[in-house]
Amino acid sequence: MHTRRTHRRTRTGGTRIRATLLAAALLATACSAGGASTSAGSEAEAAGSTEAATASLAPLPKATPAELSPYYEQKLAWRDCGVPGFQCATMKAPLDYAKPTEGDVRLAVARKKSTGPGKRLGSLLVNPGGPGGSAVGYLQQYAGIGYPEEVRAQYDMVAVDPRGVARSEPVECLDGREMDAYTRTDVTPDDQGETDELVGAYKDFAEGCGADAPKLLRHVSTVEAARDMDVLRAALGDDRLNYVGASYGTFLGATYAGLFPDRTGRLVLDGAMDPSLPARRLNLEQTAGFETAFQSFAKDCVRRTDCPLGGPGTTPGKAGENLKAFFDDLDAEPISTGDADGRKLTESLATTGVIAAMYDEGAWQQLRESLTSAKKEKDGAGLLVLSDSYYEREADGGYSNLMFANAAVNCLDLPAAFSSPEEVRDAVPEFEKASPVFGEGLAWASLNCAYWPVRATGEPHRITAAGATPIVVVGTTRDPATPYRWAEALAGQLASGRLLTYEGDGHTAYGRGSTCIDSAINTYLLRGTAPEDGKRCS
Repeated sequence: MHTRRTHRRTRTGGTRIRATLLAAALLATACSAGGASTSAGSEAEAAGSTEAATASLAPLPKATPAELSPYYEQKLAWRDCGVPGFQCATMKAPLDYAKPTEGDVRLAVARKKSTGPGKRLGSLLVNPGGPGGSAVGYLQQYAGIGYPEEVRAQYDMVAVDPRGVARSEPVECLDGREMDAYTRTDVTPDDQGETDELVGAYKDFAEGCGADAPKLLRHVSTVEAARDMDVLRAALGDDRLNYVGASYGTFLGATYAGLFPDRTGRLVLDGAMDPSLPARRLNLEQTAGFETAFQSFAKDCVRRTDCPLGGPGTTPGKAGENLKAFFDDLDAEPISTGDADGRKLTESLATTGVIAAMYDEGAWQQLRESLTSAKKEKDGAGLLVLSDSYYEREADGGYSNLMFANAAVNCLDLPAAFSSPEEVRDAVPEFEKASPVFGEGLAWASLNCAYWPVRATGEPHRITAAGATPIVVVGTTRDPATPYRWAEALAGQLASGRLLTYEGDGHTAYGRGSTCIDSAINTYLLRGTAPEDGKRCS
């Protein structure tokens, strides 16, 4: 049971993905280097370009409205977080920026102060994506200790959980038992009964979210989260916002630049999204992207004697057929996992597990081992671990609110990709052409917003951010979650965009092993010197 999301996954330093790490995300396309893209993906890209929006996001007035002054002038009361070296605070923002006197939303903020020596450059806000990823958790677990020492020396590292996310009045939809049932719901329905069951699951999920936060659910859009970041900028005492956003965090950062181009400082948008595309096109390109990522994995796998999808001499295409046949077997008969709660490995959970491993080539060995155990020994434990990491399921059976916030933001930002099961059935052949392995399931997964209790307030749009300082847009050529074409598109839309390309696999590029990428971004953050537009690294 997938939903469209983008989320940076950090390296573990090995081949094992730990469930405690920030989960990966779903969003991708087929645009890639090295011959990994499919013809269906290329067609998807061409079609997507004709559907792109022409309207641009308009900047807000430079002067802060008087009714927002109490928010912009607030002083943050920093306190100990319980995590050594970090401080936390609570920031207030208006629930509705159109009616700022009619209620607040309280947002969790964390920082790690600059360590010196050298000139302090202000604050550096970070966001790992999602939507729904905890920026505070990302800061405390990775960015605040894992970013380059020279960056941490000159910036206060700062994060805010967006409204509805994690520590910031989180949206809740289902309890752990209900989420277990939701995640194993069949997303490749074979008959009307299974279709009705899937629709029922989407409706129950939506109703749960609506019952939990009926007012907040109308005000968790990306535009509102970007406006919250400007309030935080003022509360931190910075004239301009310096920011590194990954995955969905690029959409959030680009939105900030579009609304406040004169307050935009050094922005790095890594694993970029294209804000001009409608939901159906995003989901179709996502589907093609996972096919691209899988083909790259399969090409590596079949060179090995231990590949569970076919040994040397097997084509990547045949490996895909073997994986699809494995999914079909699970659809007919789930296998044991040894899970304490009695969960079996279903087709939907196995698919999620495979998708989770596409985000970092460091997980490919784990995926091979997990598939081998599932296929040869009928032991689905390894794939269940991967699936649980994707959903951020905890050891006690509870879930983070990642998936709840993800749907809440996505379904508010764009009108639903499909409005009925009939529309999905008609689209399945197109999705299967984009990905023979994942197409059917991802087409049906695109139905989730059809039953959302709140009408979408956003539309596809271009972001130009005219007047902003240079903005670095980073794209990875075989990124499974945010297609390289999207980086090209966003860099082209931004008046001051500079495209920086990483030729390789995996999701996002900064801090993932490329000295060329890291050097270019660090130089920009520390000196303000943006890389030459079109610079390529490997």
